[in-house]
Amino acid sequence: MKIGIEAQRIFRKKKHGMDIVALELIHALQKVDKKNEYFIFAKEDEDTSAIHESSNFKIVLLKGRSYPYWEQIALPQAIRKHGLDLIHCTANTAPIRCSAKLVLTLHDIIYLEKLNLTKGTPYQIFGNLYRRWNVPIIAKQASKIITVSEYEKVRIEKHFNLPSQTVHTIYNGVGNHFVKIDDVVTQTAIRIKYSLPDAYVFFLGNTDPKKNLYGVLKALSILRKKGQLNFKLLVLDIDHNYLMRIADEINDREILSAIYSAGYVPNHELPAIYSMAKLFLYPSLRESFGIPIVEAMACGTPVITSNTSSMPEVAGHAAKLVDPHNPEDIAMNIHELLADPLQQQALSAKGLVRSKEFSWANNARKVVSVYEEALAR
Repeated sequence: MKIGIEAQRIFRKKKHGMDIVALELIHALQKVDKKNEYFIFAKEDEDTSAIHESSNFKIVLLKGRSYPYWEQIALPQAIRKHGLDLIHCTANTAPIRCSAKLVLTLHDIIYLEKLNLTKGTPYQIFGNLYRRWNVPIIAKQASKIITVSEYEKVRIEKHFNLPSQTVHTIYNGVGNHFVKIDDVVTQTAIRIKYSLPDAYVFFLGNTDPKKNLYGVLKALSILRKKGQLNFKLLVLDIDHNYLMRIADEINDREILSAIYSAGYVPNHELPAIYSMAKLFLYPSLRESFGIPIVEAMACGTPVITSNTSSMPEVAGHAAKLVDPHNPEDIAMNIHELLADPLQQQALSAKGLVRSKEFSWANNARKVVSVYEEALAR
């Protein structure tokens, strides 16, 4: 088979979410599939070492200033030029006209369920509007759809009235570098590099409202007023002005002194950040999977996450589950877990076991099976 993989943002320096998923999938495919011929379609950017060509993997750099032009014009032209049998679009959207069979990774359909044009950055709002136009068209055209949890599979099938054999659940994996880092030299180097506080709770999210930074800061405010805020909240790459705006919304600027933003941390340095955290806090309002849950578990860090959407499915019995809409519940569980070393140890042990159930190699093998099914139809 001649297979194309859309990985437009894979070479950008600051990778997030779907960029990491695409990168891990390609690396795993290079190891498990020596038979099929692959063309990786990407946009030229700073991180030229993210992936390398191999005997059956060719990198094709496509030009296009805007994402819609790149995806709707440049990508279909390249698919025709290389005579592909199948194109796998990895980040929710795809060309609406395509000469090859389409396999679509549809991580979630949150943007179709609810759209708030007053929250989020302009980039996030535009992205959601683009998806609202594109996804309903391509979901009907795709030969196969891959999603990342049973929770999301049910929602996709119901929303688009699709037969169950069209949508496949393939869990994300966790990178092999996510292990508990207890080496003092490594810990000290990372702590100095990012000026990390001595005792911190780690929150990994962004300014997307679904990440629930508002609820987290409200929980911090509750703990502060009770005299129970005895840690720093570590966040990554979140602007101080944005934090200040939320603090003003909850009428508590004093909590800003308990928040430390370390800027952007590359993926390969995250294991040390997780490993040194007292606990990992991930009370999102809605997730299709939640890779950081598994990453934290693989590093032996106790996890607090939400009792909604896919998060109980991913966490299993290896995390404390909270109501993300209830800051009091978040605050209470943070305080209880930090005060209970035995519970921390138990969750750490359960998390290490749970994380081993998620593998990129297994993910890649299942993806190849979906390719074969799509072409056999």
